[in-house]
Amino acid sequence: MKLSWRRIREIVRKEIRQTLREPRMRMLLLGPPMIQLIIFGYAVNLDVQHSRLAWMDGDCTPASRELLASFQGSTYFEIVSAPSNEAEAQRLLDRGEAVAVLRVLPGFARRIERGERATVQVLIDGANSNTAAIVSGYIQRTVAAHAARLAGERQRVLLAAGVATGAPPVEVAMPAVRLSSRVWFNPELESRQFFVPGVVVNIITLVTMMLTALAVVREKELGTIEQLMVTPIRPIELMLGKTLPFAAVGLIQMALVTLAALVIFNVPLRGSPLLLVSCAALFLLTTLGSGLLVSTISGTQQQAMMVSFFFFMPSLMLSGFAFPIRNMPVAVQWLTYLNPVRYFMEVVRGLFLKGVGVGVLWPQMLCMLAFGVAVLWLSAARFHKRLD
Repeated sequence: MKLSWRRIREIVRKEIRQTLREPRMRMLLLGPPMIQLIIFGYAVNLDVQHSRLAWMDGDCTPASRELLASFQGSTYFEIVSAPSNEAEAQRLLDRGEAVAVLRVLPGFARRIERGERATVQVLIDGANSNTAAIVSGYIQRTVAAHAARLAGERQRVLLAAGVATGAPPVEVAMPAVRLSSRVWFNPELESRQFFVPGVVVNIITLVTMMLTALAVVREKELGTIEQLMVTPIRPIELMLGKTLPFAAVGLIQMALVTLAALVIFNVPLRGSPLLLVSCAALFLLTTLGSGLLVSTISGTQQQAMMVSFFFFMPSLMLSGFAFPIRNMPVAVQWLTYLNPVRYFMEVVRGLFLKGVGVGVLWPQMLCMLAFGVAVLWLSAARFHKRLD
């Protein structure tokens, strides 16, 4: 028997009217995209700038003040205090008033004049391991740059002294390797360049899955599902009529978030927009199928929302949205291969930041298609059985 697209069209119209009429559905349509854009576009920021440092000078010489000037001239640091003893330095770290304490030990200038190794002690608040690692790296680079500058000045002084006295040139050992680094895809290392593309994935996942589940469960709560089944509507037509509107909603919201990423947050879309839409359509097979599956195991809309969040949060955490998958335990890394959200996250970030194409993304696209077909088939079979 052929599908009746006229009946499907009428169900789609009915679903759109009910969705726009109900306050809870309107909130789900508008709330998550706006909240996530604001949070991950403006509030969530892993960039480390103007880190609060405490300067503890045990030498009090021009050499130590010159090192202090290197930190004061950097945009990464802000000297907020000058503790005079260890107890005061510990109190600054305990209260979170400083993220690190730099301590110049006595004899700092004398060791530099002798050409010996001078030590600078760094005490870092490690409560936030990510921030501590970044601040430690910035401090090391600042000290290394200062040391290289001192070595260059020392070499010029020795050469000038040799010329003035007529002595043979003095050989000074200098590093022979020069490091030159260049950051690809995100030269400014801005957090929003990393997070905003992930918002596209979050919105499509949450909104389409939850709206689909709530739409079917609402019919159960109101008792209209039985009325629909005594009509000539077939289960497959009912399933398509319930899912197609939210597939369109997901694509529209993805387009709006992408536009906001380009215009408001200046996140580039270096890949093909058509490929982004195509991959989103593949991913919708999984989210819409998951929504139908949730509807078959939920009796009320509250249950449907709770079950949807139960599936959504682990999928988000294991997708690489905020935490690199390679940093997870090996067993969890293998588990992420069963997470369809992981593949769509890789696709979206690859298109936004790297501008890659099908030649690179085809494994992820194939996995999304396989998961989508499997989940949609399982949910359709269970949905059909429940209706029967």
